[in-house]
Amino acid sequence: MKYIIGKKAGMSRLFLENGSSIPVTLIYLIDNYIIDIYNNINNISKLKITIKSNNNKINKSILGVFKKNNIKVNKIWEFNNFNKYKNSDIGNKIDISFLKDIKKVDITGYSKGKGFSGVIKRWNFKSQDSTHGNSLSHRAPGSIGQNQSPGRVFKNKKMSGHYGCVKVTTKNLKIIDFNINNKILVIKGSCSGLIGSNLIIKSI
Repeated sequence: MKYIIGKKAGMSRLFLENGSSIPVTLIYLIDNYIIDIYNNINNISKLKITIKSNNNKINKSILGVFKKNNIKVNKIWEFNNFNKYKNSDIGNKIDISFLKDIKKVDITGYSKGKGFSGVIKRWNFKSQDSTHGNSLSHRAPGSIGQNQSPGRVFKNKKMSGHYGCVKVTTKNLKIIDFNINNKILVIKGSCSGLIGSNLIIKSI
C-alpha cells in the first residue's frame, strides 16, 4: 500500500451516459516529500512524509531533519506498513503516477467541528412535547441517573458535549478520474473534511 497527502478542493457531480448523475469529491494532490525512513524496527517499517505548510510550531529535533534533507519546514505525517522505499529516496518527491493503476482508495480526514451540541443534534434524540404543560424542557435530555444503587452515571452515557472534529476514515472509495497534469483526483461520493483540509489517501 502507498500513502499520499492531498487537499480537499470541494465537491461536484458528474453526469453519466444514461443521464444519471453521481456526486464526486475533488482532491488536489500536493507535492509530498519523503523526509525519513525506518526499516525493520520491531518488524515494522515506518515512513515520514511532509507537504508545504505554514506550521511554525516545530521542535528543534524535527527542524534538524528538515535541514539535513534540505526541505522547507512543513507538517509531518508518519505511516506504518508502506511499500518499501530506499534510503536514497529521502528528500525526493513521491511520484503520484501510481494512482493511475488504482481503482479504490481509503481516505482519512477530520470531520467538521460542530462545537458544543445538545443531545438532539449530537445523538439524534427525540424532542419532548412542545405543549401540554412542557416548560423550558423541549430539547432537554431527560433523566441521566440511576437509583440509589449504583448511584452514579455510567460511562459513555449519551449526553451533550463536543461534536465533530474527529478522525474519520471512509473505505473503498472508487476513483472516477485522475488528472495527473493538474494533480486532481476525482473520487465517487463524499469524505470527511472541510474544503482546504488535508486528507490522507491510502491505496488499496
